[in-house]
Amino acid sequence: MATFALIPGAGGSAWYWHRVVAELSDRGHQAVALELPSGDPTADFHTYTDSCVAQMQDSGVDVSGVDVSGLDVSGVDVSGAGDLVVVGQSLGGFTAPVLAHRVHAARIVLLNAMIPLPHETPGHWFTTSGAGPARVARAAADGRVLGDDIDEMEEFFHDVPESVVAEAMNQGEPEQSDEIMGCATPFDVWPAPVTVVVGRDDRLFPADFQQQLALDRLGLSASLIPGGHLAALSRPDAVAAAIV
Repeated sequence: MATFALIPGAGGSAWYWHRVVAELSDRGHQAVALELPSGDPTADFHTYTDSCVAQMQDSGVDVSGVDVSGLDVSGVDVSGAGDLVVVGQSLGGFTAPVLAHRVHAARIVLLNAMIPLPHETPGHWFTTSGAGPARVARAAADGRVLGDDIDEMEEFFHDVPESVVAEAMNQGEPEQSDEIMGCATPFDVWPAPVTVVVGRDDRLFPADFQQQLALDRLGLSASLIPGGHLAALSRPDAVAAAIV
């Protein structure tokens, strides 16, 4: 059995992972979908990580070896529960190495994720990674015309089942403070082995862009799976199989 700590992308909603949590549970694993304080303009990646650790503790996740300074761990079971794997989606790629360091994770999985350099900000990533031109090129190849603003249905939900889209709309508008774009992710080196998983139909971060970024920044070949940017909603079976 492994335990998976699932970090969402922008908007910070734990609900994003609910279909993958069910798939992992069916496979005999424990999974904790994490909620981020993404609407808080004062929150940085330290704050995000503190929140993740506290939620993992509340869920009964093994915290042996975890840096819990300043957190109440009374009554927490630290007897051991298999390997701990940190999974980050999209913007969650910036929190993943920080959380993995804190909890001594055995592995990190990046799913359609922004792959940061140590101490990089998301704003710098968007400016220098080539994500924007890759998105434009993918749209042109598909015969789509991009507007000034992101069309969520066209770029995020295009392959998500209608019933799940309706459920997503009922969750309310996610909040994401722009201030996080200027916050550096506070890690020096990747603290655990990394697996990069890429949705072949991702329109925000096209697959070929992600594969090249993984090679350039981590020296890794990415695993390609079906699904778009929100693959955890559209293809939870493929996501669960890939991260396991």
